[in-house]
Amino acid sequence: MKIRIRENSVRYRLTKNEVEHLCREGSIEETTNFPNLDFTYEVKVATTKYLNIDFVNNKISLQISDALLTNWDTNNRVGFSHSVVTSKGKSIDVLLEKDFTCLEDRGEDESNNYPNPKTLAL
Repeated sequence: MKIRIRENSVRYRLTKNEVEHLCREGSIEETTNFPNLDFTYEVKVATTKYLNIDFVNNKISLQISDALLTNWDTNNRVGFSHSVVTSKGKSIDVLLEKDFTCLEDRGEDESNNYPNPKTLAL
């Protein structure tokens, strides 16, 4: 699972196995160990209509409804997006998507990524 944070946007990318795990188990979580603390990020099923996000105790928690996840592991839907209003009256854009292979080699293992639609059109 990858996360990308830029200003007020958070993007999660999941491989095939991670999407299947999320759909089957209802949650997926990873932790990055820093010298002084752990940083955790997760996606989990919750009672929400769209996507929702929160940051508590060094954990970014992205919540998604069970209805949205239904058959996501077997259909062609790329992902989900939503803007969430923050406590300061601003918004944070949230994106959860399937991770596609890159068009150019970046030296990463992408064997579990989804085929890039741009390469399928060639």
